[in-house]
Amino acid sequence: MWLFLAFVGIPLIEIALFIQIGGAIGLAPTLIIVILTAVLGTFLVRNQGRIALGNLQRSFSELNDPTEPLAHGAMILISGALLLTPGFFTDAIGFSLLLPPVREAVYRFLRKRVQVQSFSMGSTHRAEPYRSGPDDVIDGDFVEVDPDKRPTHRPSGWTKH
Repeated sequence: MWLFLAFVGIPLIEIALFIQIGGAIGLAPTLIIVILTAVLGTFLVRNQGRIALGNLQRSFSELNDPTEPLAHGAMILISGALLLTPGFFTDAIGFSLLLPPVREAVYRFLRKRVQVQSFSMGSTHRAEPYRSGPDDVIDGDFVEVDPDKRPTHRPSGWTKH
């Protein structure tokens, strides 16, 4: 139900804002603002994404829980999609998600509502190497190659003649 309301409500909000802002400042300035927010948003998302990727790599190298850097990266990705979507409401949400304090507040909100069952780094299962016994039989098919047939092209140089 919430998803349906979002798909109906957000476009209605965007249309209302376009009408109000376009009526107040005119069509050309409204379109210029929409294009500038997309360009500025792309630049900011790229910079914030680079920082988030560095934090994620640092958490992996220090063997820390990567949940928070992953969540921040996901929010930056969502903000990029919102900033590329034309509209003032989605731009406001997208720009707000680029602010680290807002992302931190959203992360704390979600962390209270999501319970992690388990977390592990690396493999916990070690498989034993296969050791063949005297009774093991390998079944296979073969095709006999006629030695008189010559290839129609020269060797590539990557293999020995």
